[in-house]
Formats: sequence, structure tokens, C-alpha cells
Amino acid sequence: MNKRLVYCLFVIEWSLSLPLLIRVPLQKGKSLRQNLKEHGLLEDFLKKNPYNPASKYFPNLANDAASEPLTNYMDMEYYGTISIGTPAQDFTVIFDTGSSNLWVPSVYCSSAACTNHNRFNPSDSSTYEATSQSLSIQYGTGSMTGILGYDTVQVGGIEDTNQIFGLSETEPGSFFYYAPFDGILGLAFPSISSSGATPVFDNMMNEGLVSEDLFSVYLSSDEQSGSFVMFGGIDSSYYSGSLNWIPLSAETYWEITMDSVTMNGETIACSGGCQAIIDTGTSLLAGPSTGISSINSYIGASDGTVRISCSAMSSLPYIVFTINGIEFPTQIHKVSSLGESGSCTSGFESIDVDGLWILGDVFIRQYYVVFDRANNQVALASLA
Repeated sequence: MNKRLVYCLFVIEWSLSLPLLIRVPLQKGKSLRQNLKEHGLLEDFLKKNPYNPASKYFPNLANDAASEPLTNYMDMEYYGTISIGTPAQDFTVIFDTGSSNLWVPSVYCSSAACTNHNRFNPSDSSTYEATSQSLSIQYGTGSMTGILGYDTVQVGGIEDTNQIFGLSETEPGSFFYYAPFDGILGLAFPSISSSGATPVFDNMMNEGLVSEDLFSVYLSSDEQSGSFVMFGGIDSSYYSGSLNWIPLSAETYWEITMDSVTMNGETIACSGGCQAIIDTGTSLLAGPSTGISSINSYIGASDGTVRISCSAMSSLPYIVFTINGIEFPTQIHKVSSLGESGSCTSGFESIDVDGLWILGDVFIRQYYVVFDRANNQVALASLA
């Protein structure tokens, strides 16, 4: 049986005399766009919540009046299950390489968004340790606030003891109310962790809980199942050819240097090089407005709400991202559907911050990606 069709909670692979190698399944759930539309709230939400994906990385760009607390925007959401406390309390979380904190809703939360999500209750955990520290995190065009505490966190078969995490007290806005996941598990570097909290994967490495100081990600396309994040190892059956290693240009986010962006052999963006962040917590692929406009022009789409006929997607040219001298073609037809009259969105969004690109799920789900903390590098490989 094809393993991508097998549903399981956890698959645990053992290496002799080595710590666990853990695969945590990720689920691709109903999008926020679908939820808001079903409740008749989509049009009003889009008017009141202008979206700037760059504000996740540059909080001073955030729209203070907006109420969207996450950059994972509307169309694609991959999330998995963890547990916190003794006995275990379960939560669904986004495994986000674009942030570094773990937080979940708590019984202290006064926001409407917490009323229909799992909430952590410290009183029900015999291993919880309170602190006097507060937590405030900016995501996209909104924020969360709360307090920090310590407890045991179960991620797959890994028991991460004495893990610091956030217990939300406020989660403003309607985004999280309709989101199908509870919280966020950040997988970026400690240097960007709010309140200096040790990230989950750093704690795993420090405690010797993973076979290798790396994790890898596979995101399925369309309605397929089988997405996962694997802690401590690489599953070579999910990719073909070799892993192409790329050094990081900064140890904050998973930031790399791109050489160029081309279509049909013509450079349309990133001429002379630019910076890019590989971010599992961002749905779309974002870049400077000039480059995105060139891409949309090539594919016959327009800026704003970028729509194109879904049936035309398969005949569109590839966008080629050249990174560390290696070409990584990206199929434009693998994008999100608007579910309206056969229209699809191009999956690209404009940002204008020092030429920065954000390679979100639109890009990631076309490659097997390895995030290597031991050597501060990432690897991309073509899917099997």
C-alpha cells in the first residue's frame, strides 16, 4: 500500500543505540477562506484586514487596526497534533519555520478565538511550572499576548520535558476564531524567540532527543494526505535525485540567498541576487511588487485579488528559482483555488522590503525540504 494513503497518528522509526526519529503527520484542513465564506464573513474580513506578509518579519510594518494574527493566509493550512502536560492535553498547531515560540490557547484567555479551541489548563497538569514572565508576539497583521510556563511537551514519540511555552490570554480578531488549529510551534532560531524562550527543537537538541540536529518537511499537494514534519531524520523515499544543500545567510529565520528568478529563460526578478526566507507558516509565495507583477503578467493574471482560470494552470510556464547555482522550477498550476467560477489565485503576493522573498507553502510543497541546525543550512530535493 502506498504510504501516502495510510492514515496513522505517529510513525516511530528506531535507530540502534540512537534517540528517536519521529514523523509527525500534518493535516491539510479547511481553509480560513472557506470557513469565513460559509459564515458570510469573507467580504467584510477582507475589507477590514489588509494583508502584509512582510509584517511577520518586520513588525513595524504591521497594521495595528487589523485583526489577523497569523501570516498563514486563508487558502492552505498544514497542522499537526502535539500534547502538553501530565496527563496530556492535546492541541493542533502549525509547525512554523518562520517563528520560534510555542504557544497555545489557555483557560486564562478572554478572547472569542479561545472559546472554540482547545485551551490548556495548568491546574490539570501535575508537571506544570509557572513563571512571572509575559509573552507578546506579532504575527502578520495581528498579535497574541499571554504568559510563559514550563511543562512536558509530547511531539510524536518525543517527550520534551521542561519546555517553556506560551499560554495565551488574548488572541484578537476573527481569524483565529475560524482557524482549524489551536496554536503555533515555531521552528526558527532562538535569536528571534519572543521573551528569550527556548524553542522546542532547541530543547530537543539540548536534551539529546533527536538522532540528528535537523528536521525535514513534506507537504502534500491538493487534497492528498501524507504531509509530515520529521524530527531528527530524512526520509529518502519521498524525494528523487540528491539533496541540494544551501547555506543560510542569517540564523534568524531560515534565510538564504537566491541568485535569480526566471521564466522561459528570461530573468524577471532578483537580478544580481536577493534574500529569501523558507517559511512553512506562510501559505503563499511573496516577493517584491515588480517581480510579482512580472510573474502575473506572464501568466495572464492581475495584481490585487489575482485570479486566473484553473483549467489554464497546467499549460503555464514554470517559474525557475535559482538558488546556490541550482535551478528549482515551480509549477504555477499548483496553487490554491478560490472556489468561485473555476477561478484560481496565482499563489503570489507582493511585499516590498529590501527585495525580500518569502518561499511559503506554494513553493515548499513542490520539494522535500531539510532544515539542518547542525550545519546551518537547508536542502531541497525534487519529490519522488
